[in-house]
Order: sequence, then C-alpha cells, then structure tokens
Amino acid sequence: MFMPSRASLAGAAALLLAAAPLAHAKTVSISGQFAAEGSATSQPTGHVTGSFDTITRKLTYKITYHGLSGPVKAAHFHGPAAPGQTAGVLLPIPGPYHTGMHGTLTANDATTKALLAGQTYVNLHTAKYPMGEARAQISVGQ
Repeated sequence: MFMPSRASLAGAAALLLAAAPLAHAKTVSISGQFAAEGSATSQPTGHVTGSFDTITRKLTYKITYHGLSGPVKAAHFHGPAAPGQTAGVLLPIPGPYHTGMHGTLTANDATTKALLAGQTYVNLHTAKYPMGEARAQISVGQ
C-alpha cells in the first residue's frame, strides 16, 4: 500500500494553499507597469497585461514598452521574487521582441505558485543593460 511521505504531503498542501484564493476561478487577469530596473538610468514606460488559466496553466500575455536605451535582446518572467527582489528565470519569452509582442506560455508548478502569490516579474534586457533595463512586477486579479 502506498503511503505518501510527509514532504510530499507538505509540498502538495503548500501548492493548494497558494492557489486556494483563486481555486474557484478558471481564468485570472495579470498586469504590471514597467519601471527602470537596477542601475538603469532610462525612463521605461509600458505594461504587461494578460490572463492565466489556473486549470490549463496557459499564461497569455501582451507586452508594450517605450523609452528603453535600445532594442530588447531578451525577455523573461522571473520569480519567485517580491517587489525589489531579484530571481531567476521562470519562463523565457520568445522573440522577436517589439512593443506589442504577445503570446502564450505554459507554466509549471513553480511558476504557477509564484505567479498566484504575486511573486513574478517581467524583465526586458537590452545590450546596455544585459541584467535588465525594465521590470514589471506582476499582479494577479480575478
């Protein structure tokens, strides 16, 4: 007879608790406003909008931006991280990179947990600021 370990039960419980406030919702909205990241001296503007399907884990996004030092060379969803904190890449955003870019990605367990907890951000990387020039902390709504 299979007996789950305490660690596997605790992990499953943590994931359920993170999703509990939104468990009744199939699709939630996401949004975030761009601001300068780290040492960037530019004045980026723009936003990330989209939706997240909590059942299929499909993350649909649209990214609009202006005021960067040059073309975007890479873009990612990062996390888990609260505002002001940095974190590794959760989901790479495929190019080509231009204002108005949009697409759909599939989230794994870690990305789902971070996203629903409000601990993800989109980072736009340029040649002048390879660690990130613009950051939009993602908020989740209903």
